[in-house]
Amino acid sequence: MAMNGLSDNKTFNLLLILPFREPVAILDRIRQNHPRFKISYLYHSAADSAFVAETDVPKEIFHDVTVLGTMSVVPSSLEDCPNLKLIQFFSAGIDHVVETPIYKTTSIPMTTVSGIHGPTIAEWVILTALVRFRKYDSLHTFQVEHKWGKYSTGSPLNRIRDRVGRRLGVLGYGSIGRQVARVAQAMGMDVIAYTASPRPTPDSKKDKGFIVPGTGDPEGTIPTAWYSGLDKSSLHDFLAQDIDHLLVSVPITAATTHFLAAPEFAILGKRNAFISNISRGQILQQDDLIAALEQGTRNDGKDGGLGGAALDVTDPEPLPKDHPLWDAPNCIVTPHISGLSGAYTERACQVLEANLKRWEECKELINVVNRKRGY
Repeated sequence: MAMNGLSDNKTFNLLLILPFREPVAILDRIRQNHPRFKISYLYHSAADSAFVAETDVPKEIFHDVTVLGTMSVVPSSLEDCPNLKLIQFFSAGIDHVVETPIYKTTSIPMTTVSGIHGPTIAEWVILTALVRFRKYDSLHTFQVEHKWGKYSTGSPLNRIRDRVGRRLGVLGYGSIGRQVARVAQAMGMDVIAYTASPRPTPDSKKDKGFIVPGTGDPEGTIPTAWYSGLDKSSLHDFLAQDIDHLLVSVPITAATTHFLAAPEFAILGKRNAFISNISRGQILQQDDLIAALEQGTRNDGKDGGLGGAALDVTDPEPLPKDHPLWDAPNCIVTPHISGLSGAYTERACQVLEANLKRWEECKELINVVNRKRGY
């Protein structure tokens, strides 16, 4: 049986250009499962960040490539890659390549590894939130000082509230948001979801991308309410639903840049909400965020303001040493590491294999980038 309309003896070239050590055992498995692919591997480490498009690889390397697996390296033009049929990104976001010619001037299908990050990032979200909610900084100080800390009836430690009955708002109910929702629900929290477009039917609420087995919300049944829209009125309606913890997991686009600023923080400040951002720093207006965090420290939060924030992404990255965000009250900043995991390469290659199989069989690919939406 011919694949993609090509003869049965046709061979293909898969080139992987990645900032990881070559996963020899995984590539051997792919060769065994997909014998018609000749696989080449090139280690490429970006100077500062994997999330910056790179085009400094010799263009000749792309000429005979059928499928390209990459984090950030892409051909400079279609002329450099006349045989390229698919680009499989090893990241969930593709905002770092949207200004490249290969993105803007070609129709080469692009796919991502969205879905692999959920377990790891969900743990980061819950970890950093509990550090704040459970006053862990104070407990750690006790240990560092070798001190069996004392606490009175009026101590903040006696005013800790567990998460039961609290509400998590998930701004962007994709694979990461669904896994955070799963864990939050297990902790007794209520979950509400926000998406760009309406999800009125059971089928529309399903996760149709890659799912790590045993994780997420495949059927979309966890949220007790769904909200949608890219206009500020719809966003404000969602934020006004007594949210205690807001997860920001929308992709960065023109519509979501500075999606959350002073007016939105004011709504969330009515309950001294906590914000977790694992998407991109540009989604939050950072000066307004700092002001809302400072407001939350006054009069024990009775004057409004945010109760805290955990940020794995900032604007810019890396964050300059003298940036005021480092010293913002009740704010945890980490260097874009929430998705790092020893399982990253294996899971990313599972998505690659799934798409190789689908491409060979002329079936619909998973995690396809919609160029009009920008993700």
